[in-house]
Amino acid sequence: MQLFIAIEMIPRKGTRMYSADSIAYYDKIYASQGKDYRKEAEYLQSVLHTRITDRKPTLLDVACGTGNHLLYLRKHFEVEGVDVSLDFVRAARSKLPKVKFYVGDMRTFRLGKEYSVVTCLFSSIGFMETSSKLQTAIRNMARHVKVGGVLVVEPWFSPGQLIDGRVSLASVDEDKLKMVRMSTTRVEGTISRFDFHYLIGTSEGTEHFVERHRMRLFTKDEMVDAFEKAGLGVEYDEKGPTGRGLYIGKRVDAKSNI
Repeated sequence: MQLFIAIEMIPRKGTRMYSADSIAYYDKIYASQGKDYRKEAEYLQSVLHTRITDRKPTLLDVACGTGNHLLYLRKHFEVEGVDVSLDFVRAARSKLPKVKFYVGDMRTFRLGKEYSVVTCLFSSIGFMETSSKLQTAIRNMARHVKVGGVLVVEPWFSPGQLIDGRVSLASVDEDKLKMVRMSTTRVEGTISRFDFHYLIGTSEGTEHFVERHRMRLFTKDEMVDAFEKAGLGVEYDEKGPTGRGLYIGKRVDAKSNI
């Protein structure tokens, strides 16, 4: 995911502790799982091209991570990105040095400008653990959408869609890097919890750390309600770029995002 909530580091005795994130390995892990950013960007473009009429449309990607969606969306939009993690922003800037990136929480960032499109992808909205936080984030993102523009949010799973106890495994096998990431899904009411255990081997040694995630399982009604409370007309695309669905909110007047 594109936001990291808490990280517990467990270094091998006698070796240097890693920095408190897994960003150095983020792209490799999702590449190993076949995540196709190009295909997802093409899907988004197919959704957006009939809804945006600006001659030079602009796009802000919220929770932009390492900037992989923007690598392809920039073909159709003047793009910018914002993420709560400075390390993610630095990684994105290294890929797209001519693009503006900002550090900010999706609930509170203020950029002082509006965009044709604001996106929040890869289920990052799930990190807003309560309905109140969800509504605050949607309202804040809507504040950055132009009149006639859209807010696009890819949700996390809804209640009943995740299996408690499901074990997942991802691995990377390169000459100078061997890595495994394993987790067991825990569902506790409306919260899904994952402890990602990383085992990383390099020429310097082998180390282990745990990355903890908590994500809210919002219902469709909760998502729609958040868009409507932000003054946006909302459509729901059941498929979305990755099969998790897509919420598309239209800003129809100057007061709709206040």
